[in-house]
Amino acid sequence: MKWSEIAIHTTHEATEAVANILHESGASGVIIEDSDEPDLIHEDRFGEIYELDKNDFPNEGVIVKAYLPINSFLIETMTEIEHSIGKLASFGLDVGANSIQTNEVDDEDWATAWKKYYHPVKISGRFTIVPTWEEYEPVESDELIIELDPGMAFGTGTHPTTVMCMQALEKYVQPADIVVDVGTGSGVLSIGAALLGASSVQALDLDYVAVVAAKENVELNKVESIVKVTHGNLLESVHIQPNVIIANILAEVIISFSEDAYTLLPKDGLFIVSGIIGQKRDLVKSDLVSKGFEIIESVLMEDWIAIVARKRDV
Repeated sequence: MKWSEIAIHTTHEATEAVANILHESGASGVIIEDSDEPDLIHEDRFGEIYELDKNDFPNEGVIVKAYLPINSFLIETMTEIEHSIGKLASFGLDVGANSIQTNEVDDEDWATAWKKYYHPVKISGRFTIVPTWEEYEPVESDELIIELDPGMAFGTGTHPTTVMCMQALEKYVQPADIVVDVGTGSGVLSIGAALLGASSVQALDLDYVAVVAAKENVELNKVESIVKVTHGNLLESVHIQPNVIIANILAEVIISFSEDAYTLLPKDGLFIVSGIIGQKRDLVKSDLVSKGFEIIESVLMEDWIAIVARKRDV
């Protein structure tokens, strides 16, 4: 299938409105290229953020991109997009240059184009994430290499929430531990736990696409004898008692099954959670304490929070 890439040059002020128009026109997602992005300061403790090239961004304002299938309705859709954006001025929004460019692309072009931005990244004291298409030689003798192909599942292993989870695993997982990874995504945390010496890892995800990708990555890293990837909703299908439960998902979802996690864990078992935006840190902490957990660590990285909680004595 051929697609039309639609690129609209607008202002910071109108970005959200333009993105919404593209969504309503059938785009499943948008790409934001912000002229301010290369100058923003990002935390770079483990090399997880690469220096951005200003040439990849507009000189001013924002370019909002979306992809629509090329079909008999495209001309009509483009006319509606131009008309809707033109009306934004009547709502007091400055749309700036408001230039619209289109470019025809094939499936295979944008299905693999993102790979050029993904390189080996050291995300903790010992772990380095290496994409399958890159060559990499370990720098340190105790370095742990995870080869990863995210496929269609969310998670390249370099997002701040994943980085914090991996750092927590490195700090707390002990040899022979049993680990449950809720919402495994690409499987990177499960693979990390196995490489740290866990005797058994159960990786769960509700998304079948993620399950397939995680299984492939587990086999790629030769830990399939330790990591079992299954389709499952939270802890509903877990019938073992783990030493560690890790969940890199939304705050509301963590709260929804924190009591189940407490029940499943033994005394002193660990519940490592991330995917929490900064504003919801206290909400999650309060919930965990109310369920019987003791907060032993809380880490902030780029407005994201990771919390390590221990099951208290009953």
